[in-house]
Amino acid sequence: MAEPPTQVGVLISGRGSNLRALVEQAQGYEVALVASDKPEAAGLAWALGQGIPTFALSPKGIGKPAFEAALDGALRAAGVEVIALAGYMRILSPDFVGRWRDRILNIHPSLLPAYKGLDTHARALAAGEPLAGCSVHLVTEELDDGEVLGQTPVPVLPDDTAETLAERVLAAEHALYPRILAEFVSR
Repeated sequence: MAEPPTQVGVLISGRGSNLRALVEQAQGYEVALVASDKPEAAGLAWALGQGIPTFALSPKGIGKPAFEAALDGALRAAGVEVIALAGYMRILSPDFVGRWRDRILNIHPSLLPAYKGLDTHARALAAGEPLAGCSVHLVTEELDDGEVLGQTPVPVLPDDTAETLAERVLAAEHALYPRILAEFVSR
């Protein structure tokens, strides 16, 4: 008998394009919950349209500890075993990361360890990099610092802007993240 799929919680803050890739290319896992810190995030509506349960709560007014406690409770209530950050634009506290140690993955739009944090494409262009790309890594208490599980390089073209480079890197993310998540849950 086949193993039941690993239950994944996907955290988003926006339109959810990586969420869509994770759902549509799922192998060995299924998305049990989509959670957002932005109740108006477009990805939530898409998830609901797919019949995927959602959780949405703004941390404004309640603070980070209360927000993360509610998020943790929702993830556990949904039976989530692994968390995938997919355009989630909030830094998780060391306490939250510790409770889910080695079970949180993130997709980052650079070839880590280069260009941690924000504005990765503009920074790569300003530095004259011949390659940009994306990385899937384990989340630790340090920003974009965990073990890299997979990367896809994307050539920088002579006429690239931060926007055109971001579009090509995002396309690479949509192929890389589902594959690495499938490998991660099967090990």
